Amino acid sequence: MTAVVVVGSGIAGLTAALHAAENGCHVTIVTKGALPDTNTRWAQGGIAAVTHPADSVASHAADTHTAGAGLTDAAAVDVLVGEGPARILELVSRGVTFDRTPDGDFARGLEAAHAVPRVLHAGGDATGAEIQAALGSAVRAAHLTVREHALLRDLVVEGGHVTGIVLDGGERLDADAVILATGGAGQLYAHTTNPLGATGDGIAAALRAGAAVADLEFVQFHPTALAVGAPFLVSEAVRGEGAVLIDDAGRRFCFDAHPDGELAPRDVVARSNARAMAAQGDRPVRLDATALGAERLAQRFPTIDAAVRARGLDWAREPIPVTPAAHYLMGGIVTDLDGRTSVPGLYAVGETARTGVHGANRLASNSLLEGAVFGARAGEAVAAGGAWPIPPVSTTLAEAEAAAEAPPFSREALQQVMWAHAGLVRDAAGLDHASGLLAAWAASPAPLSVEDANLLLVARHVVAAARARTGSVGAHFRADAPAAASVPPVQEALAC
Repeated sequence: MTAVVVVGSGIAGLTAALHAAENGCHVTIVTKGALPDTNTRWAQGGIAAVTHPADSVASHAADTHTAGAGLTDAAAVDVLVGEGPARILELVSRGVTFDRTPDGDFARGLEAAHAVPRVLHAGGDATGAEIQAALGSAVRAAHLTVREHALLRDLVVEGGHVTGIVLDGGERLDADAVILATGGAGQLYAHTTNPLGATGDGIAAALRAGAAVADLEFVQFHPTALAVGAPFLVSEAVRGEGAVLIDDAGRRFCFDAHPDGELAPRDVVARSNARAMAAQGDRPVRLDATALGAERLAQRFPTIDAAVRARGLDWAREPIPVTPAAHYLMGGIVTDLDGRTSVPGLYAVGETARTGVHGANRLASNSLLEGAVFGARAGEAVAAGGAWPIPPVSTTLAEAEAAAEAPPFSREALQQVMWAHAGLVRDAAGLDHASGLLAAWAASPAPLSVEDANLLLVARHVVAAARARTGSVGAHFRADAPAAASVPPVQEALAC
């Protein structure tokens, strides 16, 4: 029986685990928090898929390619949108209760850059929590082994093949294959919608094992995180329902940058917000949802409504302050269409992986779909086994000259550097400065926690990728070359 360790317990990891187990594998799920402590649980807007005759997979694919700024992988996108409807039915069969219209059809929301309403949601704005709960129940019902509060320290590589993992504390778990589903690295940034656990653990472990990564320069910043209290995402679906963004003068400024205004691609809206904030002394812009009314806001967005009101705001009566925040990593560990990486025995799925479906900018609500589609494919591929079809490809980090003087390392200092120089707007001077600081910290003998070491390693690769791509494209915006996209000198990718 094939022994599989799945690291991570969001939609991608649990879907992979269930499919592997249902195909005869012995599966152990490892997660550094409790089973539900994932990015998936916080997903609000929903999951995009074709579920209505008026929609088509061709339309969904076209929207995905457009949002990805021409850098999406066509084969991967075809898999995503083509297999998406089946994965929705699978989620329903596992107990996910999507919201319905009075006639029993799926309720569908419209989000930015989608041609038609195709975003399914559950509990209004609690889609991720509903999916997480249903998949968690399915895992428990299947009696899969679950190791909670267990932090991945590293992969075990023997003879060029991954043969297990080592947990923080030294315990080794042997496996015939390892599936990494550890999410992204939002904690690289001073402002993020991600939970504290999003420290790039899987990507960093894969890098140390010699796996190829790509597209790490493409970090998506969500335009609307609450600017009062702890960061809290205000879903794009709110704008899809009719909310608008205004500056201090009450002007809808997003149309200055794009004819779709607030429903332009996320990178465009996020940068519009940042420009408007800079023009008014860095004060937050405001999301005006007052036209929706208190009843509609509470019914459609109960989670957001509660969070807004807990901060002493009444968004049915007055616009609320919002700011951009790091939200999603489009790049990651390079995989084929079945989750295989460049290291035999190692798979990656979800935000940890770079499948090619997002290109330079993820289409709204394609993230949960990616986890479901490619999680299922990886689970089935690991059970099928067979020869490893991908030649090894090693990712090397371009050497950067360490800064002559650098402040002592802290996670806060790292986050501020990344926010200032590798965030929404970048340029050569800022990236060079960041690269030097990161190199100095990496050369320091001061010991770091596992998570801080992971963040530092991933940060170095993000900055190196951003330096290599000298033109602007999608979520990667270079103020020193705002109009021309370019291909970096070395783009490590596998044929998909």
